[in-house]
Amino acid sequence: MATKQALRKPRREPMSRVDTAWLRMCRPTNPMMITGVLMFDEPMTLERLKQVIRKRFLAYPRFWQKAVDTPAGASWVEDADFDLDWHVRISALPGRGDPRSEKRALERFVSQMASTPLDKTKPLWQFHLVEKYGSGSALVARIHHSYADGIALVQVLLSLTDTTRKPDSGSELRAAWLKKDGVEVVRRVGAIDRYVKLGGKVLDKGMEMYRDPSLAAVLAKEGGEIGRELLSALALSDDPPTLLRGRLGVSKRVAWAEPLNLDEVKAVGRACDCTVNDVLMAAAAGALRGYLIERGENLDGITLRATVPVNLRPLEHAKKLGNHFGLVFLELPVGEDNPMRRLEHVASCMQNLKNSRQAIVAFGLLAALGMAPTALQSVALELFSRKASAVATNVPGPQQPLYMGGCQVREMMFWVPQTGSIGLGVSILSYNNRVHFGLIADAKLIPDPDAVIRRFGPEFEKLLFLSLMGDWDHAMSADAAAALLPAS
Repeated sequence: MATKQALRKPRREPMSRVDTAWLRMCRPTNPMMITGVLMFDEPMTLERLKQVIRKRFLAYPRFWQKAVDTPAGASWVEDADFDLDWHVRISALPGRGDPRSEKRALERFVSQMASTPLDKTKPLWQFHLVEKYGSGSALVARIHHSYADGIALVQVLLSLTDTTRKPDSGSELRAAWLKKDGVEVVRRVGAIDRYVKLGGKVLDKGMEMYRDPSLAAVLAKEGGEIGRELLSALALSDDPPTLLRGRLGVSKRVAWAEPLNLDEVKAVGRACDCTVNDVLMAAAAGALRGYLIERGENLDGITLRATVPVNLRPLEHAKKLGNHFGLVFLELPVGEDNPMRRLEHVASCMQNLKNSRQAIVAFGLLAALGMAPTALQSVALELFSRKASAVATNVPGPQQPLYMGGCQVREMMFWVPQTGSIGLGVSILSYNNRVHFGLIADAKLIPDPDAVIRRFGPEFEKLLFLSLMGDWDHAMSADAAAALLPAS
């Protein structure tokens, strides 16, 4: 006899426009998954992990639901056949050797998981426990972007942790990570509805409208500043051709660097009168520059762009699911050989972006994209993805040790998916006073991501050296740095 549970009709709720857009962006070459890895000092058991998932992760009703997409729209539908054993799995790395070999083995495993799409017939998330890694264990998490943006999902993962090994009522993880070291939150959220409507008008007329001079009059009528921002975004030239752009495959490569000391990064920021995010993105630009030159690229005068997500909700609401972020185009001056001039360029570009409405315009376009016909979605996605060579994220995490299921988290890293024809992702996450830098890349474009990430530390050390050698009464300038650098 059927039980009441079996007879009950699964609950269904409509998916938001922006979440729908991310659901439909999936491609074999770019699965829309956010992938994270946590490394523990002590061994974690599968049963202990399942207890944490049941109690903490599944406290979010959304993760009981699967995404169902139809021509009439997408919905969240409760999975009547939910099976925790399918979502929480145990894995093993081949062989056990020295720490460097183990790290490479884990990177290969994470690469395989980042390349493998999730099962669309089930809720789109999985946890893979590597029981034996170093002195402890490692956990690889995969969650589809349609559930939430990277900022929210990092907070979800952090909600699985505690500030003490044996938590009590007074040791809950509070909003210690809700800081503003990254891109500032855009506070003009009251105007979002206008941008959504405007984005819909642009998509209704087709993305080719940006070549039509009459569009300026249409946009100006809707609102001068909004129109100018949207026209500016649409009129951006394609990113210059380098080995970072090309035909994508279906395999991803993942790697991460040895962490940096966060206090040292902050010291460079103070010495150069810029933010932590500026320093880290300048170091990333330097690492990409060194790699591209080694591969034979001529970088004279070349500036690449990275799309950078900007949070559009109050940080205290970051644990709420859903996608609430816009995108801005950050310039990475890989053609500049002076590290301090690269930093000045990044800082200036980021300051201009903070004063613009580019992020909210992008959010409006994404919302409109979620309701657009599939053919138009593809055209729009390709148009915007040609304007950048990478996706870059920087999320400030908690600056204190965390524990999951009684095991201390030693390191953590995550990667957001790339969209359209973009094949490179740069991720930066600070945790416990250390900065973790990771890379995910299409295997056809960058088969050896370790050759990029190993340059990240030395590029930061150049900035640190120049900052220490400068006049501490004044911000270090590119011209002053040139006098300290060896001749090219």
